[in-house]
Amino acid sequence: MSKGLLALLASVVAIALVAAGCGSSSDTTGSTESSESSLTKAEFLKKGNAICAAGNKEIEEAFGEFAKEENLSEKAPPTEEQSKKAAETILIPSISQELEGIRALGTPEGDEGEVDAILSAAEEGLEKGEEDPVAMIEEEGGDPFEKADELANEYGLTVCGEEDEGNEKG
Repeated sequence: MSKGLLALLASVVAIALVAAGCGSSSDTTGSTESSESSLTKAEFLKKGNAICAAGNKEIEEAFGEFAKEENLSEKAPPTEEQSKKAAETILIPSISQELEGIRALGTPEGDEGEVDAILSAAEEGLEKGEEDPVAMIEEEGGDPFEKADELANEYGLTVCGEEDEGNEKG
């Protein structure tokens, strides 16, 4: 793949990972503590980052297929229609699935506030993406998951909060 297309895909994957890392277990009733055995923070981070890594791989593969189907190249950025289609068919469903997976882990005892802040920020980013799918791919309007990315990294969900594979940008 070309460098331009890889850069586009990397930024899209990064946004997805941020969102995925932000979705830990929190529902409004606080039932996340009701799992049979509460995860430690280390276990939560290990499992959460694994969910994000798997999601990253799936998103990369899906975008590779999408790029071929849409004949994307580095010479021309994707059209607004292509960006919208990618967000709606790849990113939004993938991010939602990753959020559900992390949410199902449960929250480490004592970290409910931090995890809830990450989850809330990710859900806000996902809502923005659902309202304006193109914003999830094009960087002009700002990264809808910037806050979630920052919080995920601070908490230790580093795979989930990374901006670019192999490139730590915080």
